[in-house]
Amino acid sequence: MIKTYYLLMKPGIIFGNLITTAGGFALASKGHFDLWLFIVTLVGLSCVIASACVCNNYIDRESDKKMERTKHRALVKGLISGQNAVMFAISLGITGFLALSIYTNLLTVLIALTGFLFYVILYSFGKYLSSFGTVIGSIAGAVPPVVGYCAVTNRIDAGALLLFLILILWQMPHFFAIAMYRFEDYVAASIPVLPVIKGMRTTKIHMLLYIIAFIPATLALTLCGYTGYTYLAVALLLGIAWLWLCVKGFKSTNDKLWARQMFLFSLVTITALCPLIAVDTISKL
Repeated sequence: MIKTYYLLMKPGIIFGNLITTAGGFALASKGHFDLWLFIVTLVGLSCVIASACVCNNYIDRESDKKMERTKHRALVKGLISGQNAVMFAISLGITGFLALSIYTNLLTVLIALTGFLFYVILYSFGKYLSSFGTVIGSIAGAVPPVVGYCAVTNRIDAGALLLFLILILWQMPHFFAIAMYRFEDYVAASIPVLPVIKGMRTTKIHMLLYIIAFIPATLALTLCGYTGYTYLAVALLLGIAWLWLCVKGFKSTNDKLWARQMFLFSLVTITALCPLIAVDTISKL
């Protein structure tokens, strides 16, 4: 039963968001790393994200029955009741926001709350109405690094805005790749993601444009004086490689395989850049 509740929190999503949170925290710390603040920020935000994910599972319980990758989730199979899931989400949310309120600052709490509401209300319901649900989801997913940044600085400045922009531009092709290789699932659940309503080629064009915008956004961290040239070089190489892979997709004869490759490379990109932000921010002091 413990494992069932654990999976209900979508640990993969939590882990991915904590990587970006750590990157934002490290960028703002500029080498003066407060370990205790770092830990409580990660723990508090983990609970908030977990709460949002449980809420999302509850909202999606009917459509999850129609999708191959989600039809075995706990709420679908009746392993956890809807009432227990809601109470679990409330408990996690209270714990997370309480921790952030006590140990960080009001701005950080408000940003976390904004991300929570965007994900639980606007995204969870909006994705059934329009393809713009993906954009809303990317806004929610871009909040964690800003939370990490503002936990240290207690302000929104160019560094926080750049992190927010980078994560939005990264998430859009990342989400589109998922929608492409899980195409049948989204059709079955009647979720109007871009590949379903506009087709694969249009989706590829959108992915290309987002990656073209993503590259200068990542480089701007160095150009604005936040990171060093090691980060700049790696960010440029990863961006070009991702762009090259995207361009190859226009000649692909297997869109699902290509989309899976795009998805995996997007994970490599963000997983490499976030720790590098921490290392290269410290080394340039």
